[in-house]
Amino acid sequence: MPSPRPLALSDSEITTVMSAAVLNVADRDAFLPSVAAALGTLPAIGDGAVARVCREIQSRYWRAPDLDERGPYGGKYAR
Repeated sequence: MPSPRPLALSDSEITTVMSAAVLNVADRDAFLPSVAAALGTLPAIGDGAVARVCREIQSRYWRAPDLDERGPYGGKYAR
């Protein structure tokens, strides 16, 4: 299998990718290669294309955070 071509992203494009990578740790490792693979298929890369790809791929990996942090003993007002 040939190695993928390197991506040349601007600072603003890298910032967009890293801003979209605010995911659960387990999902982040799969998100970044997915973004790189999708960007590698585009004929031209720009700020808009990077934002669209990140938004589309982030929707596949994003999960709502678990806000129930009370633990087995209840919240701080459960005493």
